[in-house]
Order: sequence, then C-alpha cells, then structure tokens
Amino acid sequence: MTTVRIPAGWPATEEQARAVQDELRGRVVLDEPGLPPGTGHVTGVDVAYDDERDVVAAAAVVLDAATLEVVGEATAVGRISFPYVPGLLAFREIPTVLAALDALPRPPGLVVCDGYGLAHPRRFGLASHLGVLTGLPTIGVAKNPFTFTYDDPDALRGSRSALLAGTEEVGSALRTQDGVKPVFVSVGHRTSLDNACAHTLALTPAYRIPETTRRADGLCRAALRRATGI
Repeated sequence: MTTVRIPAGWPATEEQARAVQDELRGRVVLDEPGLPPGTGHVTGVDVAYDDERDVVAAAAVVLDAATLEVVGEATAVGRISFPYVPGLLAFREIPTVLAALDALPRPPGLVVCDGYGLAHPRRFGLASHLGVLTGLPTIGVAKNPFTFTYDDPDALRGSRSALLAGTEEVGSALRTQDGVKPVFVSVGHRTSLDNACAHTLALTPAYRIPETTRRADGLCRAALRRATGI
C-alpha cells in the first residue's frame, strides 16, 4: 500500500479547482474509437473515505478483459485533498487514485471509473480528469444520473437511452441486466460512447455494476479499514 501526500500546488479553493478544470478540459480526446472490448487489460478504480479521520483510500484492480480474472491490484492511502463540493469531487480523489495506478504491476489498459466523464456539469468529471492526466483511455460508469435526465431504456440487457443535459447528449443510460435499474455511462478520454457502452456490457455478465468497480470497491474499503484500524 502506497502512502500519498497532497501534491504541492494542489488547488485549495473552488476558484482554483474550476480554473484547473477549464485548463484541462480542452485536452480531452473524443475522436478515438477506443480499445475493443474483451482485449488486453481493463482496470477499475474506486475510493473510500473516512472524513472524520481525514483519510482517503484508493484502489486499482486490473482484470484480463477476456476472462475478467484479476491480474494485478494496488492501493494507496492519503489525506483528503479537497473539501466536498459537488462538481469538484475529482480533486478529493485524484492524488490517491494516481498513486494506486502508478503502483500497479502491469499496464492498466482501459480505466473504468465509478463516476462520470463528460456527464458532468462542467463536462469534466473524474474519468475525463484522470484520462487527461495519465493519457489512458477512460470511461465513467455511475450508479445514478446526477442532475441529468433520461427516458427509461427497454427492459432487456443492452438497451440504452440518451442521458441528457437539456438537449445535449452527455452519456447513456444502459441496462446491464434484464429489468434492473440502468447504469449511466459517459466517455472520459480517448474512446467513444458506443465503445464505452460495449465495454460496460462486457464487464457486467452477472451484476448491474461492472466487475472492475465491484473488485476495486472491496479493495479500497479493506485498505481504508487497515489504515484507520476500524
């Protein structure tokens, strides 16, 4: 497990954080088709917090994209690096997530974030932020639609509908299991929305949530327990 310090010069105010988003947002790459599902590696990242103790734990779990078997994992623990502000949550997570990714024993391939990419009020959620900083292809798969609207997809697995900010499509509501509430998929960096949805379906053979997120969630929670002694 890697111990992380808050980087020098890390944004300390909402104004500074929004300025960083404005600077980095223009670097998001949207014209690449993305890696084919079922090939290479796919990595899930997730975080867990203990706000009372000012601790955040991040996990990165690498799966073989063809078999969904775990082939590498790493965790990192640090101080919470930014206060809770809706729309700026990436600034609480990025330093420890980057440390966990850096500690992996093999290349991560596509990175799947438990959260948002373009489906973000400023069109620059965690998946986009992480993709720009690392150069890796990234997608966001969230459990709820945040502030966006959508029509309920058909009940069959694989059905999808547009996730909308007014009339702008920012992602997809995707049904990963028959008759189960959809997940909300958005492009992060260096992939397309169709490709992001295809990867999400490949990662959800049995459950609503991608295997990448399920594995990373358990690992970061265990790391937080070890770090806090609870």
